[in-house]
Amino acid sequence: MKIIGIIANKKLEENKVIFRELIKYLKKIKKNAIFDKNSYKAANCKKFYSKADILKKAHAVITLGGDGTVLKTARLTPKRRIVPIITLNLGTLGFLTEFDKKNLFSNLNRIFLEKSFIIDYRRLLRVTVYREGKKEFTTIALNEAVINQGNFARLITLRTEVERRKVSIIKADGLIIATPTGSTAHSLSANGPIIHPQIEGILITPICPTGFSYRPIVIPNDKQIRVILETERRNEDASDIGLTVDGQIIFPLKHGDIIKIRKSHRTFPILRMKDYWYYKSLRNKLGWAG
Repeated sequence: MKIIGIIANKKLEENKVIFRELIKYLKKIKKNAIFDKNSYKAANCKKFYSKADILKKAHAVITLGGDGTVLKTARLTPKRRIVPIITLNLGTLGFLTEFDKKNLFSNLNRIFLEKSFIIDYRRLLRVTVYREGKKEFTTIALNEAVINQGNFARLITLRTEVERRKVSIIKADGLIIATPTGSTAHSLSANGPIIHPQIEGILITPICPTGFSYRPIVIPNDKQIRVILETERRNEDASDIGLTVDGQIIFPLKHGDIIKIRKSHRTFPILRMKDYWYYKSLRNKLGWAG
């Protein structure tokens, strides 16, 4: 790990002290740091790289921010390179992040000097929208893809298929298709189950369905899901019904659109300490007693 990429959120100004300490530390252990647009000025560097280029060039990447920064980085995961992501929480909850400011440098010593760490490979989803037989949009997701009614408080009708076979036609506020990683995000708020990240599944969670029989379901992640939008508005507005990916990307949907979701061939490698225990993380970040 000679070249270390730095990907930061836009609030780095609020964390200048820890950032400068990090730069000094990397120089001390003879690592070459490359910076994104949000961090190069604070590092007194004249050049910055796009996040995608950092992931192509760096041997490891340190993200500075919260879960949002991690999610943005995940969508740029290279196809054929494994770049461990060291996640430093400078946000609030930081469910996806491994480190905080308190023990940052002792943990970095364990990573860079003692080589004592593990890689936690997280599954990604490939999300694609087809309109009248043509591909309109595609991206990857670490947490989830959400189809919902947007600005209007009206039910929408969605046909769900697995391997092109009908599962249900549901009237609801929306539908969440999540990875095990995303099971502790939006889906959890919709009464979906928590799924351990090592389980090879995809979670389908309805949002406020009209029928009490509709419940979240976990399917094997080697199956493809198709969701067909059957709702048709009289005066269809582009902002009415939409697809939201990881809470960050929004794509407007129209009647008849087909949203295909499958397991991505890529995985997102989060660097963890060897004593990382998923259940302890749940207890701490969800505020479970005991």
